[in-house]
Amino acid sequence: MKKLFLFIGILSMSFLNAQDINDALRYSQQNILGSARYRGMSGAFGALGGDISALQINPAGSAVFLNSFGSITISSRNINNDANYLGTLNNRNSSNLNFNQIGAIFVYNNYQDDDSSGINKISLGLTYDQTTDNANKLFTNGQSNTSIESFFRTEAQGLPLNLISRRAGESISGHYNYLGEQEGYAAQQAFLGREAFIIEERDSIPNNTSYISNIAPGNFDQEYFTESTGLNGKFTINGGMQINKGFYIGVNLNTHFINYDRVTEFYESNNNTGSIINEVIFTNKLSTTGAGLSAQIGGIAKISNMIRLGASLESPTVYYIEEETIQQLETYSRDRNETYFTDPDVINIFPEYRLRTPAKATGSIAFLFGKQGLISLDYAYKDYSTTKLSSDEGISFTNTNREIDRNLQGTSTVRIGTEWRHGNWSVRGGYVFEESPYKNELVMGDKTGFSLGTGFDFGKFKFDIAYDYSEQEYTESFYPNSGFSNFTSVDNYTENLTFTLGMNF
Repeated sequence: MKKLFLFIGILSMSFLNAQDINDALRYSQQNILGSARYRGMSGAFGALGGDISALQINPAGSAVFLNSFGSITISSRNINNDANYLGTLNNRNSSNLNFNQIGAIFVYNNYQDDDSSGINKISLGLTYDQTTDNANKLFTNGQSNTSIESFFRTEAQGLPLNLISRRAGESISGHYNYLGEQEGYAAQQAFLGREAFIIEERDSIPNNTSYISNIAPGNFDQEYFTESTGLNGKFTINGGMQINKGFYIGVNLNTHFINYDRVTEFYESNNNTGSIINEVIFTNKLSTTGAGLSAQIGGIAKISNMIRLGASLESPTVYYIEEETIQQLETYSRDRNETYFTDPDVINIFPEYRLRTPAKATGSIAFLFGKQGLISLDYAYKDYSTTKLSSDEGISFTNTNREIDRNLQGTSTVRIGTEWRHGNWSVRGGYVFEESPYKNELVMGDKTGFSLGTGFDFGKFKFDIAYDYSEQEYTESFYPNSGFSNFTSVDNYTENLTFTLGMNF
């Protein structure tokens, strides 16, 4: 059974795969994975409404419904990751089934004869929408002239030998836990590296602060595998109203949740002359949970029978996040014919911290051609450089926030969608462009995608199907902000097939 130790105190902020710019960005991004009609038009619903997932773009959309309505959505997702590491190409494919959306809108009409003044309609919505599917797999391998030993050696430099050495009778678990409580992440990594004989002290004196590698220079065959699971979503209470038959307003109160788990495994081998250690397997597991709150306000105006305008504003989401990590390190020496398995058997529990995501503003326009069809356009702006980490536990995020401000930027997203009807049938299509949140597009490129969909109106029931596709390039750093800077270039291709059943009531 795992021993559970509470990781408390003033901690080093260079956590492995936790609380850095990449994770702050991951939890700040939301892509509504909602209904098939919504996805069939690439989410261009800001001036339209009339779809439950559209409420997440513009809360005023609930008041557009003519009658009470409910829907439920599932989707099948397929991800292809093509990874290029130093000229070697690898592919990983993964698929899963998701419960994307469920919700209902209750409409209360207040029409009085032909009087168009005042409040004509009131709507109340209760919805759940998945905002992120965290399931993903990536594998890459290749031959490099830099070794993971530089990661452990960099973390160890400057630390006294007597700090990262076990006392007589002390277990690996006990000392690893002590370092976590008292010294932080860097000391733990130095301890692991020394216990696994990847590094050793230059001088065998208690106050030694200089370390050398037991892995000789040369070529290194390396493999990196990562798999993540979990999902993020939000529950929404919506209120809307129609005023003077031509104007709609609405508000959302949202509660968000984060559920993210990730395992990474790095393998390295070498036949270099002089190497004491010839194989390394470094395994890390991260578990993240969080909860947050946000609000939205929006309006839709009927300029004419043909033109509608929409505008909405989403407040920053303030998350409270908790994280846990587990580490294992295994090495092998051919000369000694011995394996060194360093398993601290400790769950590191990090202090809770706050993440404030950026606000988002959306402007929309739609052109309606009677009952035949429509064309819709949304433009959204979100400044990721305003993302901030903070804590009530006395931990400083100054360096991380400075890195966010220096590397991230304001982004524009454009969504275009269209829908055309023939009898009870509808056909849909859309296109989306999302600007990279990174100033350096080599870290993460722009995201583009398209969608197609169809639906049939049975009267009381509606059934919709949508297919959407997106692609994006990015780099995956094996150990960010460390002495080992190797990374792989990834081309990501994502496909979704979405099914929605809706009902008027």
